[in-house]
Amino acid sequence: MNRYPLWKYLLILFVAVLGFIYAAPNMYAPDPAVQVSGQSSAMEIDQRVLDRATGALSDAGIAHFGAVVGDNNSVLIRLEDREQQLAAKKRIQRVLGEDYVVALNLAPTTPGWLRSMGAAPMKLGLDLAGGVHFLLEVDTDTAVATRLETLVSEIKDQLRGEARYQSIVVNQENVIVARFRSDELRDQANNIIRSEFNQLERVSEDDSDGYYIYARLTDVAVREIEDYALNQNLTTLRNRVNELGVSEPLVQRQGRNRVVVELPGVQDTAEAKRIIGKTANLEFRLEAEPKALASRKELFEFRSERDAGRTAWLERKLIIAGDSVSGAQSNFDPETNQPQVSISLDGIGGKKMNRATRTNVGRRMGVLFIEYKTSMDYQTTAAGEEIAIPTQTVEKKIISLATIQSALGVQFRITGLDSPAESSELALLLRSGALAAPMYFVEERTIGPSLGAENIAVGVKSVQIGLSLVLVFMLVYYRVFGLAANIALAVNLLLLLACMSMFGATLTLPGIAGIVLTVGMAVDANVLIFSRIREELKNGLPIQSAINSGFERAFTTILDANITTLIVAVILFAIGSGPVQGFAVTLSIGILTSMFTAIMGTRALINLIYGGRNVQKLWI
Repeated sequence: MNRYPLWKYLLILFVAVLGFIYAAPNMYAPDPAVQVSGQSSAMEIDQRVLDRATGALSDAGIAHFGAVVGDNNSVLIRLEDREQQLAAKKRIQRVLGEDYVVALNLAPTTPGWLRSMGAAPMKLGLDLAGGVHFLLEVDTDTAVATRLETLVSEIKDQLRGEARYQSIVVNQENVIVARFRSDELRDQANNIIRSEFNQLERVSEDDSDGYYIYARLTDVAVREIEDYALNQNLTTLRNRVNELGVSEPLVQRQGRNRVVVELPGVQDTAEAKRIIGKTANLEFRLEAEPKALASRKELFEFRSERDAGRTAWLERKLIIAGDSVSGAQSNFDPETNQPQVSISLDGIGGKKMNRATRTNVGRRMGVLFIEYKTSMDYQTTAAGEEIAIPTQTVEKKIISLATIQSALGVQFRITGLDSPAESSELALLLRSGALAAPMYFVEERTIGPSLGAENIAVGVKSVQIGLSLVLVFMLVYYRVFGLAANIALAVNLLLLLACMSMFGATLTLPGIAGIVLTVGMAVDANVLIFSRIREELKNGLPIQSAINSGFERAFTTILDANITTLIVAVILFAIGSGPVQGFAVTLSIGILTSMFTAIMGTRALINLIYGGRNVQKLWI
């Protein structure tokens, strides 16, 4: 009695060894590092870029080592002092310019033999030691201006057949100014605008020089446009964060036009900044006719390197913009084997595209890529301190100009891209959603290592105190059985760390609280078992029968208690966010691992000590 078959012992040993292997990377602290990548996926990062970056650090006296060109087309430079990370970033950014993304990172120090087995340390949340904080500002003025341009186009379509106009433009005060040849045409147009465009209100102005209508957006309409732009950008950012695979991200509104993005446990901060900060959009326009008025067309350059210097005239009027895109997939053209992006439009966008292309077969349609960039101008203050002043620029370039062969619908493709990496990035940006308004980085920072180190120290200390008290209590009160429970508890913590590392879970300060709670819950199961064994001994059962009965009869109670707690943890994870989810993750994993170690692991140790023996006295 009380003997496990050999396969059970081997299974427990295998699980314990596996737990040690995948928990071991957490013993190796990462090195502070600076990562450099291109603004575009098509940019090549080579040894020349690496030499310029390391040379900038050497000139500034910043100690570094292990600089390499990574497999993901980026440069990673390790630093000896974490306090110099920010200074190193600023120095490299100034030397390389705004064509490159320079971001703070942590370089893993896990030994190669562990990495070859897929072992990696678990990610730490912002409140501990890892992650990036971005503060972005949404340019709501641009959103309002874009809406006004769309309204002007719609008004022209409404008035073209009924009330002829001389001109309709938007002035610097965001007022739509429409000019007519007579009072009759003006009054007729005014009635149409009143009935069809309720988001506009009439503005009284002196029109002694002609027959004008002055109209502007109502305050309610402006606020709706601003709210829509901010909410659409929030949704887009969340989608992009999901594409990056970031666990427990925070993307939330701050004030009227700002967004906070926190990415805990990010391993590639340069990629995160490049994708999240990529405020790009698409516009589809027809190529302008040669005799078109200058006010109705614009000249753009081509974005592709092979078309450098080439330009084309496009109409100012849009067919659709990127917010009509419902899906995008990167693939290859089966005929030319060149990278392309297959696009799906929503219902409204598909109708607009079909209407525009059906009547313009034979003409060429351009795809305009619009990118909003933030560049830095460096100035020196009177105190001798160098500060960076952000400057926003807009870059509009053509990525495709193709002849319309037939009427297009909700699905078509974009060609003319330089590389598969560029097509993948464009598809990601379109798939995650278009930005309703451009955004600019106002603030970027990594949560300070001193605060993170202090939180880690407090968390580790709480686990150590709780674990020590539990170990002493179990050993003093339950003797040999307490020793078995303590060994099982140590294995339980090992498995908990291993599972969090394997699943890519992010450890936060509330997560550490979940670990402390797990310590108490793990021994709680053993306390129930040992108390049951004592009762059976008092009832006169033989020692071997009492041990077997204690484990068997306490199992149902332990299972019920842990299942109810697990249900609560799952609910917390489902409806919670951020710190609440961090607590729920560690609690859930801890419940599962403690069930294994407290029941199966502890019994295996007891069976090894007492199983199959003629025991005269039981130390419990």
